[in-house]
Amino acid sequence: MNVNITFRHMEHTPALDQVIRDKSEKFVKWFGPQADIRWTCWKDGVDHCSEVSVHAGHQEYFAKAHSDDLYKTFDIIVQKIQNQMK
Repeated sequence: MNVNITFRHMEHTPALDQVIRDKSEKFVKWFGPQADIRWTCWKDGVDHCSEVSVHAGHQEYFAKAHSDDLYKTFDIIVQKIQNQMK
C-alpha cells in the first residue's frame, strides 16, 4: 500500500494522518496491497473538503466530499468508493 497525503491551507497533524491511514486500510482490503492511494484535504471557507484517488492495477476510482467536519468527509469518501465498486 502506498498512501500519499496532502494538506492545503490546514495543518497536517498526526491524528489526521492516522485516521486517513486507517480509512485507507479499507481500500487495501478491497483492492489489495498494490493499491496506490492519494488523499488531498483542504479548507474552503467554513467547509472542509477531501478527495481520494485510488489506483490498483487497471482499476481507478475517485471520490470527493465536502462537509463542516473533515472527519465526516473521510466516511463519505469511503462510502462513495464502495458504491463505485458495485
